[in-house]
Amino acid sequence: MRAHLATFPDDFRRHGDATAVVVYRGNRRVASTWAELAGMADRFAAELIRREIPMGERVVLLGQNGLPWLGAFFGCLQRGVIAVPLDPGGAADFANRVIENTRPRLVVGDEERLQEIAGDVPRLAFEEFTNVLPQAPGGDLREPRLTLDTPFQILFTSGTTAEPKGIVHTHRNVLASLDPIEREVPKYLKYERIFHPIRFLHTLPLSHVFGQFMGLWIPPLLAAEVHFENRLQAQRIVELIHRERISVVCSVPRVLDLLRSHLLAANPELAGEMEAAAAQKVWTRWWRFRRIHRLFGYKFWAFVCGGASLASELEGFWTTLGFALIQGYGMTETSALITLNHPFKPGKGTIGKVLPGRDVKITDEGEILVRGDMVSGATWQQGALRQNESEWLATGDLAQEDEQGQLRFVGRKSQVIVTPAGLNVHPEDVEAALNRQPGVQASAVVPLLTSAGTEPVAVLLFRGSREEAQQAVVAANRQLAEYQQVRQWRLWPELDLPRTSTGKIRRPKVTEWVNAQRAEGGETTDDPLLALILSISHATPAQTGDAARLSEDLGLDSLGRVQLQSEVEQKLGLTIEDEALERTETLGDLRRALGLGEQPSAEGGDTPAGAAPESSEPRSGAATAAPTRAAVDIRKPGEEDMYPRWPWRWPFQLVRSGFLELVSQPLTRFLAAPKVERPKDFHPTGPVLLIANHVTAYDVPLILYALPGRMRRRVVAAMAGDMLRDFRHMRNLGPAGLDYLGPGAYVLITGLFNAFPLPRSAGFRRSFQHAGEALDRGYNVLVFPEGHRTHAGLEAFRPGIGLLVKESNVPVVPIALAGLSELKSKGRGWFRSGQLTIRVGEPMRFGPEGTPEEITQRLHERLRQMLERL
Repeated sequence: MRAHLATFPDDFRRHGDATAVVVYRGNRRVASTWAELAGMADRFAAELIRREIPMGERVVLLGQNGLPWLGAFFGCLQRGVIAVPLDPGGAADFANRVIENTRPRLVVGDEERLQEIAGDVPRLAFEEFTNVLPQAPGGDLREPRLTLDTPFQILFTSGTTAEPKGIVHTHRNVLASLDPIEREVPKYLKYERIFHPIRFLHTLPLSHVFGQFMGLWIPPLLAAEVHFENRLQAQRIVELIHRERISVVCSVPRVLDLLRSHLLAANPELAGEMEAAAAQKVWTRWWRFRRIHRLFGYKFWAFVCGGASLASELEGFWTTLGFALIQGYGMTETSALITLNHPFKPGKGTIGKVLPGRDVKITDEGEILVRGDMVSGATWQQGALRQNESEWLATGDLAQEDEQGQLRFVGRKSQVIVTPAGLNVHPEDVEAALNRQPGVQASAVVPLLTSAGTEPVAVLLFRGSREEAQQAVVAANRQLAEYQQVRQWRLWPELDLPRTSTGKIRRPKVTEWVNAQRAEGGETTDDPLLALILSISHATPAQTGDAARLSEDLGLDSLGRVQLQSEVEQKLGLTIEDEALERTETLGDLRRALGLGEQPSAEGGDTPAGAAPESSEPRSGAATAAPTRAAVDIRKPGEEDMYPRWPWRWPFQLVRSGFLELVSQPLTRFLAAPKVERPKDFHPTGPVLLIANHVTAYDVPLILYALPGRMRRRVVAAMAGDMLRDFRHMRNLGPAGLDYLGPGAYVLITGLFNAFPLPRSAGFRRSFQHAGEALDRGYNVLVFPEGHRTHAGLEAFRPGIGLLVKESNVPVVPIALAGLSELKSKGRGWFRSGQLTIRVGEPMRFGPEGTPEEITQRLHERLRQMLERL
């Protein structure tokens, strides 16, 4: 066994320049090496020394997974400072109560979350780490007094509105779980070399023990890459797995359920095929469903699932497809794992065998009791560390042991409901909020068994109408954290809830009644929008009209809304902005936000995709946000925008560079003779976004002419998606016969100007992703934020330009094209007129606090001022 966990930075240094962490922020991909991680940990350790924060003091971590989070955590680990990781998606009130309880010497995290912290506690934003942290001095920065029994973190379990109780972990607690795995790893390294590097897609917060185990402790043993992704949209996850050649996905059951729903919606025949293939051997099933494996990529082979119980139906879906599904069982109190399914010999429907070093016994009632070095021996309560009295931990979980020694999870003995997202919902907290509402005589929050796992449902004894009951639920939700809020509720049909002789509610009876209702049959509907929502939430709503609330009636939580946003675009061809979706409360609100009116439109037709009013001229602008329903691009079946990467390969880069320098530049100089103005010493050090007003179909070569040579050779240009589709499909190109030139024109435009589509509505998020990939490769991205050509002055920008800037997190260079509009309005040609001026502005930078709307307004004002001066 290792001497302590602070030896892990030594492993980081040994892995050197291999990729350790990949983080996805907005539309960007940021990769960091093991050496960079070790350096960040050392720099944060040096910061703790500089601030004179000694061993045993606390530092709170409140931010998204990434290099700064990891650096702060391992920096604390080296100095013996106790880390207090908090869920970045948790409520600000809970974070403030934990901070008040633990009295930390420092709070670090995302700048946006730090603004929610009350009081004058010292704080340091992750965004400032690179510039603020001192360089690490040479030598060993580890605290020499570290031992296996030194506390290194306090984890506060989710779900309670009472005084927070933290679980204290020591180095021994984690190493007791990690050591048997570390001893097994060398046996498989000779096989791992074939697939190296193993890549984990990690979808969990690092404030969760399962998230830590798969994100902090396992990857260094294999020199594996960890890809952190917190946007849990099924289509995005599938594309990410395929593009990044992910090997293993680490997630809670809810993510597996979202992926299943996505596959079934995209492959209606899949369910029937799986029934027929259930009895076949694994390799036969793999071959039968090879199209699914091709979709994910052939390197992907396994899910590691934890944090909540996995429904057997969901497990069967993925194993039938031929994927390995590995479950572990553990608790915050056990620091990680009690049992684990063997990766190559998984026990179907079980949570695996007890790992070495654990004493586990099952009581007569079926409750799991556990004892061992991995069990936390202390808690943090009322501002102090308190030792536990008993060495045996009563887990509150019920299980059965089979003949092979595998444990099968049966349920919970206690009332706590663990959701498929891995969050603990304490019924008494939710019931207290409900019982305070007028008309609520009593309530019971019980588990509802769904195909995705266990969801909480509230049963109300209510005196009043159903509408009044809904108002009471909405009012109660305002007093609860987001993960505690009531998504599904029922009215008890009798005069009182079933009770014991002492007046306590008989929860098993209520649970039986709720699940019997569920078994009678779910909601069926011909409304595609409602059907889509119900496929995500698995709710059985009593109300399905436009007045139905997305949360309380249709069971849509925050993760469900994220998935809905993606599915609406993929399946209905409509786009809704993040802010607009957050404001929608009812099904009717959602319809109106999507421009559907009171009922989804059933109109279709053969209108050319993206037909623009200016049909007499070629189109070369690009919208940057979703317009109203009337402006949605209507694609014909099978038509999709293509996002080519082949122009990024070196042979095409060479051809494009030659074309720009030997053909485009001389022609532009000869034909237009434009005057170029740009700042002195204008040489941006990294990729930028280029925005410009849009006047003619020849704006792209004019803008490239004004840029420094190295910069113009690294530009990708966003062009109207409908125009590029028309080229590809040979239509709408003018006089008869020109349509046949469309495919050739598409190849030339794409190859010589590095063009990609930016649709006017649905699909623009995919364009943003392509723009992010281009920025990651060092390309500058050119966008026309007006969305179309204009002939008089600067028109309003599409709001989506602000979102693109915020997601891209790079400087923005405004470029003003002056003189073209005036010449066109006077009916004069611009051939060597001497009146064309291209002004390149100073780069603009935007912090994380700016909203997309504010960014759009500032960009428009800057470009307007540049044009006026010209």
